[in-house]
Amino acid sequence: MGKTKGKVNGLRWWIVSLVALATVINYIDRNALGILWPEISKDLGFGEDSKNVYASIIFFFTIAYAVSKGLSGRLFDVIGTKIGFVASIVTWSIAAMLHAVASSVTSFTVIRVLLGIGEAGNWPGATKANAEWFPTKERALAQGIFNSGASMGAIISAPLIAGLFAWIGWKATFILIGAIGFLWIIPWLFFNRGTPEINVLLSDEEKEYIISGQEKKVESEVGLGWGQLMKYKESWGVLLSRFFLDPIWWFFVAWLPLYLNEKFGFNIKEIGAFAWIPYVGAAIGSIFGGWLAKYLIGTGWSTNKTRKWIITVSGVFMLVGMILCSNSADPTIAMLLIALVLFGFQMAIGNIQTLPSDYFSDKSVGTLAGLGGTAAAIGTLAFTTYLIPAISKDSYTLVFLLGAALVPLGVGAILLLGGEIKRLEVK
Repeated sequence: MGKTKGKVNGLRWWIVSLVALATVINYIDRNALGILWPEISKDLGFGEDSKNVYASIIFFFTIAYAVSKGLSGRLFDVIGTKIGFVASIVTWSIAAMLHAVASSVTSFTVIRVLLGIGEAGNWPGATKANAEWFPTKERALAQGIFNSGASMGAIISAPLIAGLFAWIGWKATFILIGAIGFLWIIPWLFFNRGTPEINVLLSDEEKEYIISGQEKKVESEVGLGWGQLMKYKESWGVLLSRFFLDPIWWFFVAWLPLYLNEKFGFNIKEIGAFAWIPYVGAAIGSIFGGWLAKYLIGTGWSTNKTRKWIITVSGVFMLVGMILCSNSADPTIAMLLIALVLFGFQMAIGNIQTLPSDYFSDKSVGTLAGLGGTAAAIGTLAFTTYLIPAISKDSYTLVFLLGAALVPLGVGAILLLGGEIKRLEVK
């Protein structure tokens, strides 16, 4: 595709790169509390109750996140990805900065609830942008690029937050990282001037490539609401897979710093030196899972065979890694095994998150993606938020074995309920 005067060549890749960057910022803002918690807890005098206080704050964050995922998905279908992303990132950036003035359990809880409301929109918004801007064969790769933002955010956040803390303290750290989101809005509004059908920066050649590679749009088709989507077993396959698999990711996002602190006695500096390692595996899994889907579909594999095969193989990586890590006594080996788990998770989740756009038109994608995020957050509440303090008092062995048990349930949901992965007839 040659570059046309006044147009941006490869505009779809600029869009997905900005979504990935928003996800990096999202994870930096989210992970800061866990990384800084040992110091915050000491400063504010939470003492021996520190772990339960942290669990309580995470619990309410996750509830807000769960509710907002469903609402945000519907909101993005109504107002579009351009304004939807601006609303989400402004909300969570303000919340991140407000951590600097928190001084009690109540204030931290309220601020984390606001953070959860804002951050939730990132995922259904990304899935909807993917459906709008990419042909079917490239969607898993685009989703992988977006998901790699979560991994990169986790990789960057540990050493970044530890370094900022050493330089300016935890309060100023929250202010600085919260301000980054406002800078992101500038390029987003420049490049995203509407969907491919109307964006004036998109060349005719790229527009034709995108639209011709998508499922045929039916102008009379309307967006399905929550109740209508629940009439399809395929929707339940998506929701249950997210319900069972996402708690694995969230365990490491929320609890990895505390795991390193309690299991190996790490301080903030040592957490910063180790906690990024597993997310390298996650970043590789995000890109590789998307590239592999594009490659296999390009060789003639059906979307159905490709998605199910990748999700199943990814489940094997997760299962093996969780079981082996359950009794790991060496921090380096533990980090490498967790990297294997997160490699498999991101391989799988990129393809699972693409399923709403495989099954339904873009008028319903955000809604189902948002419901998937809600199911993921409910699963996190059910399996990790309050269970972990109870079952990790003496060791983290049961935590890893619980994660291992969730893997076949999540993969099985797709294999049993997913049907043939293709555009469904909407009645």
